[in-house]
Amino acid sequence: MFVDRVKIHCKAGKGGDGIVAFRREKYVALGGPSGGDGGKGGSVIFEVDTGKFTLLDLRYSKKVIASDGEKGKAKKMHGANGKDVVVKVPLGTIVKVESTGAVIADLTHPGQRAIICAGGKGGRGNFHFKSSVNSAPEYCEMGEFGDEKDVIVELKVLADVGLVGFPSVGKSTLLSVVSKAKPEIAEYHFTTLKPHLGMVQVPDGRSFVMADLPGLIEGASQGKGLGHEFLRHIERCRVIIHVVDMGANDGRDPVEDFYKVIYDYLKGNFKVFYATLEDKIVAASLILYANKQVHYHLSGSLSKYRNLAPTNLLLYQVALWGQEHGFKTLHLGGGLGSGNDNLYKFKAAFNRNSGLQFSIGKHIFNQELYDKLVNLRLQKDPNFNVESKFFPLYRDK
Repeated sequence: MFVDRVKIHCKAGKGGDGIVAFRREKYVALGGPSGGDGGKGGSVIFEVDTGKFTLLDLRYSKKVIASDGEKGKAKKMHGANGKDVVVKVPLGTIVKVESTGAVIADLTHPGQRAIICAGGKGGRGNFHFKSSVNSAPEYCEMGEFGDEKDVIVELKVLADVGLVGFPSVGKSTLLSVVSKAKPEIAEYHFTTLKPHLGMVQVPDGRSFVMADLPGLIEGASQGKGLGHEFLRHIERCRVIIHVVDMGANDGRDPVEDFYKVIYDYLKGNFKVFYATLEDKIVAASLILYANKQVHYHLSGSLSKYRNLAPTNLLLYQVALWGQEHGFKTLHLGGGLGSGNDNLYKFKAAFNRNSGLQFSIGKHIFNQELYDKLVNLRLQKDPNFNVESKFFPLYRDK
């Protein structure tokens, strides 16, 4: 069973009390104070265990209590410290105080430890209170109470790539093809109720972790569907792949789905710029932004007004806006596939430096649909070269 959120009560041990004692030894008159200090209370510690992938253990252990420190002993002997309780948790665990929501620990490294509740300090024995005016003090110090609090423990999946999209669009199928993961695949919504991780091997020897996440529906940011249960796991992904069902097998509009997910999920990370002429929108650009980078995602303009180059104006405004808001780079992407195509030249004109190197993978997941798109292109353009090595073929010039 996959459990990614639990509430537990944590209590550290109380420090042991110091004691009042005096040296009692033959031939030693007025031996003086010899009360020892109390031991330190045990702490509640969370430690990352890379062999764990769920918080199931904590679901059935609602209370985590460390032991108290022992009292001090005679002859200035220190009481034993309370034993720490070490709780093993998966990589990516976050611990929050229930009452305030403050984050106590964010465990993102193998073997990382965090003290959730610190044990109380042991009290001092009467030996420490001896002075020139009081050579035989009959009092000591009590041990301090340890921390005690209710905490929320959340697991946020750590993955390099996260697959998002509406239910039943092929996220699990994609993961099963590119990795050895075996998520459940069925013809009904929300087959995936928990994240599935798969290791994807790249031909050059490198690898990365891909996560298949539960399906997203409109209004997820307000808690609809799996809501925040889904959004929690996407936060840590370095790359988000938005999977869209282009076959519209479920009666959905792929284009509408694409923009709905962006609007609902990426609130606060996207912006639409548009150019108007005589109160009419003639061009628009969709940009995404995060981590000090602005990404030029999509743009379009009415063919009637392309001679006015409204997209150039929009990109200039995007650059000004990014600079004003502290962004460092504006990523424009590449061309249609060739380094000399017009789209590439258009984008390169905004940059005085050389372009960035990047690689893509090529894989056809639905051969029937792919062939249909190629045939449609051939019908529109009889001179279309079906022997071209360009990928995807139906987008070749």
